[in-house]
Amino acid sequence: MVDLAESGAVSPGHSRHGQGSGSGNNGKKTSKKSRTRRGKRGRRRRNKKNNRNNKTPPPYLPPEAEEGNIEYKLKLVNPTQYRFEHLATQLKWRLQEGRGEAVYQIGVEDNGLLVGLTEADMKASLKTLKRMAEKVGADITLLREREVDYDSDRNTRKIAEVLVRKVPDDQQFLDLRVAVLGNVDSGKSTLLGVLTQGELDNGRGRARLNLFRHLHEIQTGRTSSISFEILGFNSKGEVVNYSESRTAEEICESSSKMITFIDLAGHHKYLKTTIFGLTSYCPDFAMLVVSANTGIAGTTREHLGLAMALKVPIFIVVSKVDLCFRGTVERTVRQLERVLKQPGCNKVPMVVSNPDDAVTAAQQFTQSACITPIFTLSSVSGESLDLLKVFLNILPPLSNSKEQEELMQQLTEFQVDEIYSVPDVGTVVGGTLYSGVCREGERLVVGPTDEGRFLRLKVGSIQRNRSACRVLRAGQAATLALGNFDRSLLRKGMVMVSPKMNPTICCQFEAAIVLLFHAKTFRRGSQVTVHVGNVRQTATVECLHGKEELRTGERAVVRFRFIKHPEYLRLGAKLLFREGVTKGIGHVTRLLPPSQNYDQNQIHDQNLQEH
Repeated sequence: MVDLAESGAVSPGHSRHGQGSGSGNNGKKTSKKSRTRRGKRGRRRRNKKNNRNNKTPPPYLPPEAEEGNIEYKLKLVNPTQYRFEHLATQLKWRLQEGRGEAVYQIGVEDNGLLVGLTEADMKASLKTLKRMAEKVGADITLLREREVDYDSDRNTRKIAEVLVRKVPDDQQFLDLRVAVLGNVDSGKSTLLGVLTQGELDNGRGRARLNLFRHLHEIQTGRTSSISFEILGFNSKGEVVNYSESRTAEEICESSSKMITFIDLAGHHKYLKTTIFGLTSYCPDFAMLVVSANTGIAGTTREHLGLAMALKVPIFIVVSKVDLCFRGTVERTVRQLERVLKQPGCNKVPMVVSNPDDAVTAAQQFTQSACITPIFTLSSVSGESLDLLKVFLNILPPLSNSKEQEELMQQLTEFQVDEIYSVPDVGTVVGGTLYSGVCREGERLVVGPTDEGRFLRLKVGSIQRNRSACRVLRAGQAATLALGNFDRSLLRKGMVMVSPKMNPTICCQFEAAIVLLFHAKTFRRGSQVTVHVGNVRQTATVECLHGKEELRTGERAVVRFRFIKHPEYLRLGAKLLFREGVTKGIGHVTRLLPPSQNYDQNQIHDQNLQEH
């Protein structure tokens, strides 16, 4: 340290002169600067010492769960034969839990500590995992590698996230249903056309032409009916679609995972069709498409509210980003974030901007109900389209194998959503198998008719995603051929059930409801359109328990009466009702059987010819 007196910074002799006084001032400044510099150096030395003593705490994942399809492995380097067999059996269990998919986190301890592996150990571990996958008939895909840098004294260590997916066998691919919502002209059908056909749009709607079912839809460019499109992923995570002139049957054969898109109408005029699609087809997820240049407009808020009321997890796609400046896109995203964070929604928006975000979003989306991923893309330029494909490829199913097995153990119940007459085949019904297992040649009963009866029939052939299928399992959608069964006896909203079941039909039922919106008051005598699963019928309010009338936001137990014919309902089923601007949600709490109870003697035989 420099002595200030020796350096001449402050000299008693000079302080008596004018210049000396100036020097003295300079000396004071120098002294202050020196102290500041010394203070900074001291702090830096102390910080370094503290950093050495207090290293950043190591990052953690949640502890490994016994159930589910996620497995943590510290390393898989040169296992013995016995150990390898044990690891393969463990992988088989995880695949079963994930219905054909499993995620392995390599370099992670069972308690979730991210330890990481050296490059050589990581390479050996991935090689072992590949051998394990081959043994159980699966493929592996490296989703991402991340560096673990909390300890700077070590060499660079990495953890790897690997997707293991079974190679398809006997048509048992994983099938996820995604309902596509959004305002009219937001680009829903065009986006689906690009994803499923494998060709970008020309900016004038060429990609959507194959999706339309009616001439007026082609002429106006607006969807008015419900259509289904499929997008497959093989065991290596590669997209399988119509781009290579494949038929639907070929797509099903080569796919380990199938995304079935339910294209719904955006125009307010077709709202009842959109609600029917959401309630009857039981979508696993909903994709809300918002146009970047118009933002939240028209039915966007209404569709978002419907999905949330039915507790369908939702992710958002901002389309048409090629049409506007970056600032406009950012403004639309901010607008969406504001709406999602409002008290009614309580969502956590997550903007996806790179593949790593897409992987994180797919995993957190199903684990937490409040996460809402947001994608910004273009169907014309193809910008960020790959991020959406990565997300859909990794997206895990909501139900695990245990829940699936429990549903399959129950008696057969098939919901009738569509009815067709096909030349040379006869009557065909489309819908979803709610529970049990349905096979070709199985005998079921269908109803209720207007009189509340159930009629016998026999299932001919089964088609799933436009390809022949021998066995239909709970949760899967399909079309069933019924031969010469009279089509006029069928209607949407019916169920086909096992003859062993005693179906509960009702003309009146009670539901615990909350009135979301009503212009005036909701009272006895009000008529509303009720949606419960695949049932859609007008009902009259018979009474409100404990209240004379309801206003917006109020709750009550209400008794409804169907005005046309009895329906098959399940206790606890979600209910949604509407009439004009009136909207409400709830669940069925009690079923009141009709005066003439269902009797097995009411089942009428029909002479059916086999195919």
